[in-house]
Amino acid sequence: MARKLRVQYPGAIYHVMNRGDHREAVFHDAHDPRLFLATLCEACTKTDWQIHSFCLMSNHFHLVVETPRANLVSGMKWFMSTYTARFNRKHRLLGHLFAGRYKALPVDGSTTGYLKSVCDYVHLNPVRAQLLTPEQPLQAYPWSSYPLYLKEPAQRPGWLRTDRLLGEWGIPLDSSAGREQFARAMEARRISDQAESLDELPSCAWCVGSEQFRQELLLQMSTVSLRSYAGPEWQESAEKKACRILDEELHSRGWDLEELKRRRKGDPQKIQIARRLRDQTTMTLAWIAQYLSMGTAGSLGNSLRSQSP
Repeated sequence: MARKLRVQYPGAIYHVMNRGDHREAVFHDAHDPRLFLATLCEACTKTDWQIHSFCLMSNHFHLVVETPRANLVSGMKWFMSTYTARFNRKHRLLGHLFAGRYKALPVDGSTTGYLKSVCDYVHLNPVRAQLLTPEQPLQAYPWSSYPLYLKEPAQRPGWLRTDRLLGEWGIPLDSSAGREQFARAMEARRISDQAESLDELPSCAWCVGSEQFRQELLLQMSTVSLRSYAGPEWQESAEKKACRILDEELHSRGWDLEELKRRRKGDPQKIQIARRLRDQTTMTLAWIAQYLSMGTAGSLGNSLRSQSP
């Protein structure tokens, strides 16, 4: 059976979910969620993603992610494979960690209410799973973006975007008073709604939004060929970012492409450029090695490891 198309466009918002293989745990200890969030931070740096909310449970996770550059597929490929490799290495395991393909529901961000409903659903997951006692505030669950919403902006990661959700709650300022208002509203929602199920969200099964939003997505899918969704169209966005970084690095050094090719494979400055491309994009070692004239992907990987900062 053919896989469902991933609808991608600049500025798209998704509710992304994935479970452990056979519903097994994807976080074995208190350090694993930190590893997951550190990997998410790297993914956001590479892709320019903005996270509106997240919640990590023992055997699954939820993200509400906005993609300014239409790159959910390439970003998730790097993110899932990298976390799995790091998790397996840490726990001396092999094989799959997650149960196949992640689920990604496009969310209507143009109409007030849908983004709020999805983020509230994500933040209320610990209540739904009965991980908090009635006496515990919602912020007592540590592996959610909700406690970060109640902190001052300087104490939050740069990839967490809070203004849109607060705005949909009618909170104009990210101030102490605004955050207290948000906390009171969420506790009231927790008590009154008792954490609705995902099926009760305003959803059409494969997206979360209005009928007009659904029709616009269907129109977009009908006008783009299957081949376009296989990768090249969306890879172009990541490649453009990589080429821009390469241009910046060459300009700062006064080099042109001929000078780049002339220099030896292990040139320290070429390794610096390769490291930036590796850290800030999802391009493969093979792509970086080819464009920097640095030999094979394997030799470039060895150079980066041997000269790690």
